[in-house]
Amino acid sequence: MLLSNLETVPGHTISRQIDVVYGSTVRSKHVGRDLLAGLKNIVGGELTAYTELLEESRQEAMNRMIEKAKAMGANAVVGIRFSTSNIAQGASELFVYGTAVVVEPNLPKLPDPFQAQV
Repeated sequence: MLLSNLETVPGHTISRQIDVVYGSTVRSKHVGRDLLAGLKNIVGGELTAYTELLEESRQEAMNRMIEKAKAMGANAVVGIRFSTSNIAQGASELFVYGTAVVVEPNLPKLPDPFQAQV
């Protein structure tokens, strides 16, 4: 699956636009992580527990979007954007969306120079 935050995939032509696809996940903060984050706020620095939580959330939302695009017959998603929102105190949604498309390469695939010549 080719992914692009542009309106196209460089080196490819969109042959069919399918539909908007999205993926989302709602995550809540962990009490232990909150305690450590509170301590980190005093001394400063990166809140690695939250960085990891957000990375996991982004990946889960992306995987859900990709699965929906595959089910529609797409081989690429263009115009990818992320959004977040608070659902409840301590819980946030991470939302990713884009347009599922079918793309074709502009140039034919070049021969593999390392493949044995017959």
